Amino acid sequence: MSPNGSGAFAVPFTAGYARHPMDQDAWIKLANQIGPAFAKGAAERDAADAFVGEHYAVLRSKGVIAAQVPTDLGGGGATHSTMGEMLRIFAHHDPSTALALSMHQHLVSAQVFNHAHGRPAPVLPRVAKENLVLVSTGARDWLDSNGTVRPTNEGFRVSAKKAFASGSPQGDILVTSAPYEDPDAGWQVLHFAVSMKADGVSIGDDWKVHGMRATGSQTVTLDDVLVPEATVVLRRPRGPFHEVFNLVVGAALPLISAVYLGVAESAAEIATKIAKSNAAANDVQWAMGEMRSSLVLTQTLYAQMMRLVNDLDFVPSLAISDEILILKSAAVDAARITVERAMEAVGGRGFYRATGLEQLLRDVRAFHYHPMPAKQQVRFTGRLALGLDPID
Repeated sequence: MSPNGSGAFAVPFTAGYARHPMDQDAWIKLANQIGPAFAKGAAERDAADAFVGEHYAVLRSKGVIAAQVPTDLGGGGATHSTMGEMLRIFAHHDPSTALALSMHQHLVSAQVFNHAHGRPAPVLPRVAKENLVLVSTGARDWLDSNGTVRPTNEGFRVSAKKAFASGSPQGDILVTSAPYEDPDAGWQVLHFAVSMKADGVSIGDDWKVHGMRATGSQTVTLDDVLVPEATVVLRRPRGPFHEVFNLVVGAALPLISAVYLGVAESAAEIATKIAKSNAAANDVQWAMGEMRSSLVLTQTLYAQMMRLVNDLDFVPSLAISDEILILKSAAVDAARITVERAMEAVGGRGFYRATGLEQLLRDVRAFHYHPMPAKQQVRFTGRLALGLDPID
């Protein structure tokens, strides 16, 4: 199966949203050109918990870091859906590279949305001009955030530990938050960005995990870091679901899902090649049929996410967030089952690392941990259906 849409397990995701065929096709072609090289050494990096840092030089030099930045701001003008296709392609070759890149790209997507709607997006020209890599801490922070904030004459001093900071060893700007008890407004969460080279910012070496081992998702520590008042872009109440997350969900989850779709497609490709040698066996036929069924479901769920956000031409809302979160939970199960059935179809050979399926099975399980895990999503959806606030 070829990730560019020519193989048995790939389907085009073009219906339902605006495209710019010539420009966008060039980005897809580029992804197919540079993606295969990312596979070199993937097994060794996985075994050693080694970050894919060397790939960032390629991503920068080929314009991928700034691909989504609008052309009027100096970027490549790739659409949100095109970036999803690029991530999906990269995931066929090295899931960790794709996932680390998706964390940067979903932050860019949110800023692209703001720029398109006349809101400030000062980081976008810098991403284009300086090839800056953005690092997100949103998954672990979510609604409550963590850390301590001390007000000063200069602004705030923030101390915190931010886990799951994917791509942090190559990061330039940390996009994060921290809780602050305002003397008048009560508990709030401050959202801000800080340089990864700022005094008091350090990167740990604790990303020793089950899957997606090469994403460099180290814990970033902020030790009394200065955050000027002017850099605080949002204050919101701590705890309740805030409307800003409707944009975050729409910008982030389709791109993240693209990575795991690529993982599932890759597993299906491997299994199909190997299982043909035992095609007459009933259990192999069953496993392949279940694998194929789950893969098509994963592809369909992803396509619907992309249609909902319509290349970021959408109105963020609780209704859309709810649907995307439902689709994500279903895609988690479908992608995981795809890889599990690929393992079953191959039989004992799949248990050997050399086939690549063992790593893909570990990698696909990381999908569950991106907001929201299924049980949280189901409660969120149930509360909305009952006319309650989604988070109590």
